[in-house]
Amino acid sequence: MTGKNKDRLILAGDIGGTKTNLALYSQGKTRPVAQVIESYSSRNALDLESIVEQFFEKYPTSITEACFAIAGPVIDGRCKTTNLPWDISERRIKRRFGWNVRLINDLAATALGIPLLYSRELYPLNKARPRKGGNIALAAPGTGLGTSVLVWHDGKYIPIPSEGGHVNFAPTDEAQVLLWRYMYEHYGHVSIERVVSGPGLLNIFSYLKETGRYQVPRWLARDIERMDPARAITEAAIQKKDPLCVKVLSMFTSILGSIAGNLALTVLATGGVYLGGGIPPKILPALADGVFMNAFANKGRFKDLLEKISVKVILNDRAAILGAARCVLEEDLGVD
Repeated sequence: MTGKNKDRLILAGDIGGTKTNLALYSQGKTRPVAQVIESYSSRNALDLESIVEQFFEKYPTSITEACFAIAGPVIDGRCKTTNLPWDISERRIKRRFGWNVRLINDLAATALGIPLLYSRELYPLNKARPRKGGNIALAAPGTGLGTSVLVWHDGKYIPIPSEGGHVNFAPTDEAQVLLWRYMYEHYGHVSIERVVSGPGLLNIFSYLKETGRYQVPRWLARDIERMDPARAITEAAIQKKDPLCVKVLSMFTSILGSIAGNLALTVLATGGVYLGGGIPPKILPALADGVFMNAFANKGRFKDLLEKISVKVILNDRAAILGAARCVLEEDLGVD
């Protein structure tokens, strides 16, 4: 790992549709080290700058560099966030705070963090081993669905930003066809993010409930009303407390597996496929029960190839902000 000054502090941020994490990082021996980190509600803030001001009111520090991982497309140093009413600009932040500022797509930042993760921060879903120098694919369902790729070039991994979460949802069986029809009636364009995300879990739940095959018990209706609906559904499914929730999660993991397999084929991800975002670590039993991996490899003549691709869940929820810190602390975006 390289760096101009191992003692300098930089600001790194991970800006998502639900929460914004900000941290001060310094250079460590093997990866950036967080000195302080705070989490804020994104939806309760007018803009990113107001959150940054709150952070420095609590941690008054002199810095000159910052990098923010943003959930949305970053073009020419600017991003209109997908799941927030924010317009974020490198130029505007620099003018307000006087720093050198870099915006980077949040999944590209997460991809930058992957090579820095320890084995204990990863949960393998199969026994396949990643091929050194092979392309790496990342899919991350949370508030939305993000994707990215790491491509090996000139002895380094280069992150490729993507908005692959907004490609068309492609059903793989009759039940998913009916789900697509239901979603099409509601949204018109049915992206994979509409199905494989926190709101997507609720969409699948609503579809299955409307088939009339399931009853929603009162305790579940109360849980969905008083807490995050996706959390209520997944917890009931993991604990096998309700057959509707079990079915929702099974359909969700099957579709996620198919999406991950498509991504693996698209970029020939012999370096491994990684599942990031907030949802996968919370549903490990469902991901490990075979439904996900069966859907992942169910690609006809390329089943054997996909069965040899390593698939792992990222357990470190700071991978994106870690990647953003690395983006600043290293001289370029290459990852050794």
